[in-house]
Amino acid sequence: MYAWERVVSGYCPLMTELLPEVQAVLDANAAARLPDFSTLSADEARTLFLELRLAPPEIVPVAEVQDRTIRGPGGDLAVRIYRPNPDDRSAPVLVWFHGGGWVLGDLDSGDLPGRHLAAKGDCVVVSVDYRLAPEHPFPAAFDDCMAATEWTIANADALGIDPSRVAVGGDSAGGNLAACVAVQAATRGIVLAHQLLIYPVIAAEFDTPSYDAFAEGFFLSRAGMQWFWDHYTDAAEREDPRVNPRFRTLAGLPSAWVYTASCDPLCSEGRAYADELEAAGVSVERMEVDGAIHGVFSMTLDCGTEARDAAAASLRAAFAIR
Repeated sequence: MYAWERVVSGYCPLMTELLPEVQAVLDANAAARLPDFSTLSADEARTLFLELRLAPPEIVPVAEVQDRTIRGPGGDLAVRIYRPNPDDRSAPVLVWFHGGGWVLGDLDSGDLPGRHLAAKGDCVVVSVDYRLAPEHPFPAAFDDCMAATEWTIANADALGIDPSRVAVGGDSAGGNLAACVAVQAATRGIVLAHQLLIYPVIAAEFDTPSYDAFAEGFFLSRAGMQWFWDHYTDAAEREDPRVNPRFRTLAGLPSAWVYTASCDPLCSEGRAYADELEAAGVSVERMEVDGAIHGVFSMTLDCGTEARDAAAASLRAAFAIR
C-alpha cells in the first residue's frame, strides 16, 4: 500500500523521491533512448505512443464490452461501453475521456482504466474516441466529449442507466476535457453526479513549481506539454472556458476526486484547481501519491492499481449519495 495524503494547499512541498517501480520505468525509457514527444511530428508521436503500450495490459474482466458509433458534431463518433452487470438496467455511468495531450490516444489506450473503473466502480463506463489535434484542433475534442455526455443522458433508457447518476472523468488532457465538460454542463442546466480528474491539464502556464522541478526526465516534459498545447490551441483561445475551466464560475459543480502525482509537471496545477473548486464550495477529495509520475493511472504498476481502486471507490460513494 502506497502512502497518500490529502493535500491541503497548492503550495505544499513536492516529494521528489521516486517509487522503485516508477524509477524502473524511467530507467527502461532512458536505456531505450526514447525521444521526447516535442521532437516528433504528430504521426511519429502516435507511433511511439503505440510502441510504449505494446505490453499487454492487466485485463480486468467485465461482463460486457461493446464498441459502437454515435452521431457526433464532426460525424461518426466511436465509443466503447463497459457494463459490469448487464442485468442492472438503472446503473450509474461514467463518461470517460482518455489522455494523450489531445494528440495521442484512442479507445484502446483507455481500455485499462475503462475496465477497472467499470468493474470496481460498479458502473457503466462510456469511453469516448474524440477527435485529435492537430488534424482537429480546439474545440473538436471538447465538442465530441460534450456531445457524448449529452448523448449518454438522452439515451439513458436504451443504455440501461440512471440519468441522475452520470459522472465525467479523464486523465491528463482527458481530465481537462472532463473538467471543462463539467463546467459547460452546469451552464446548460445538466446536473452531473461527480467528476474524476486524474492529473488534469488546466492551464498553459509552464512556470509552476512542479514544472520547474520536473521539466525533463520524468516521462512528461515541459517541452512536451508546450508541444501538446500548441497542437491543440492557439494562444488566443486559452482563456476560453472550454479549454481552461477557471474562466467560468466553479460554484455549483459536482463533487470532484482529484488525483495528482508528486513527480509530475502537472502536479501544481492539479493541486491549485482542487483548491479553487473547494473555495467555490465544491466537495473535493484529493489523492496524491508520493514518488509517482504522470501516466501511472494507465500503467500496470502497483501505484496505478491503487489509484484506480481509489477512483472507483470515489465513484461508488458519489453514486450512493445521489
